[in-house]
Amino acid sequence: MRAVLFEGVRRLVCSEVADPRILDPGDAIVAVRAAGVCGSDLHVYRGAETGLDLGTPMGHELAGEVVAVGAGVRGFSPGARVASPFSTSCGVCAACRRGLTARCVAGQLFGWVHEGQGLAGAQAELVRVPLADSTLVAIPDELPYEIAVLSGDVLATGAFGAEQAGAGPGAAIAVVGCGPVGLMAILGAREMGAERVFALDTVAERLALAASYGAEPVPLDAHPVEWILEATGGQGVDGVAEAVGSVSALQLAYNLVRAGGAISALGVHNEPAFALAPAQLYDKNLTYRTGRCPARAYMDRLLPIATRRAADLARMISHRLPLSEGPHGYDLFDRRAEGCTKVMLVP
Repeated sequence: MRAVLFEGVRRLVCSEVADPRILDPGDAIVAVRAAGVCGSDLHVYRGAETGLDLGTPMGHELAGEVVAVGAGVRGFSPGARVASPFSTSCGVCAACRRGLTARCVAGQLFGWVHEGQGLAGAQAELVRVPLADSTLVAIPDELPYEIAVLSGDVLATGAFGAEQAGAGPGAAIAVVGCGPVGLMAILGAREMGAERVFALDTVAERLALAASYGAEPVPLDAHPVEWILEATGGQGVDGVAEAVGSVSALQLAYNLVRAGGAISALGVHNEPAFALAPAQLYDKNLTYRTGRCPARAYMDRLLPIATRRAADLARMISHRLPLSEGPHGYDLFDRRAEGCTKVMLVP
């Protein structure tokens, strides 16, 4: 099969590799019909996150068709249309029972192989899915594969972030960073009943998309703290979903949130020290929440929203490319070239 392989910092190739095989009775093999390029893929691509073995198939966002199952799989048969979260989960460990499927004791992240151990990625023609019965989710026939992909990562992560930030009826929420996760945090906050959602970014195309999802665009070069304080009567917002993963974004989130509010950090932070002092959190009585989204725990409730709002979600996908152009898709996404907001690879 063909796959997009990691060959070093900013060096990817689309090349032939061996087809995945069933290694455990609980495995399924899925023919990938759509695979997303995620912002967290760029951490590896740029060299900000290290340790991935050379030659590893990239990617962790997928939907497709089951083509083979192990003897222990009961819930899926060949021909089933499925989507997957970005990590596998057993469904029965203590973390899974609490809904924290991203921290399953048996879970693995697609697209992460270190020193020969791990799970190959989904930017490929075929992918092996361990723990298939508790990881995969059946998708309705009317839901396009490319939209189903979103339910297993960016839509789930955005909803997770909006929820952690306190989105609900009457709430005012700010979203810092309007990449795919930030845009889905906007959509999630509105679906949860937030009265006002402020979208902060520097990219005009992203702010336009944010407005189409019901947000009030706030350009980052337009004194956003003063803007939002004025819009909220000097109080600040009830919560902030920080979807960038940088010191400056987290400091901005702190300046936007009201006393007693919440910051939900969705961006992956790679800096060695926390950007805020403990006293800053104390002095505003803030709640700070972060961590990997338990996407599998969200997917069942998000798939009806994805189906209902498929046309809205499709607007976020700026580039649909064949697998052979995967390296080019990464370059576009990395540089934000050609109005790139989300790349979907179609094997």
